[in-house]
Amino acid sequence: MSKNWLDQVHFDTQGLIPAIAQDLHTGRVLMVAWMNADALTETVATQRAVYWSRSRKKLWRKGEESGHYQSVHDIRLDCDGDVILLTVEQKGDIACHTGRNSCFYSRLDCSGPTPQWETTDPVLKDPDSIYS
Repeated sequence: MSKNWLDQVHFDTQGLIPAIAQDLHTGRVLMVAWMNADALTETVATQRAVYWSRSRKKLWRKGEESGHYQSVHDIRLDCDGDVILLTVEQKGDIACHTGRNSCFYSRLDCSGPTPQWETTDPVLKDPDSIYS
């Protein structure tokens, strides 16, 4: 077994690994993002969630613009070493850029003749007031 904990992490060919953020208190999945080695290393060092923004091609320190940061309480690696699970305390109760608690606010309703997505969670804060 490797002595360096980072050697146990299996990043994809782009140097990324999916990271799931789960609420410490409720167990709810708040979001899924990507991490590279730098993001994971900084997350471990600071105990604040840092991700890799694929669109901006740079480190994304969760909450740096919105103030809704994630305090990391636990970091787990799945059995294949290719998914990270962060147990976080979501500061400000908003993890999603839409102003909701979770990015998973759409539920597929299959009760009718045609499945349809329904919005299940309210907007807690107008995104325009968060990202100005």
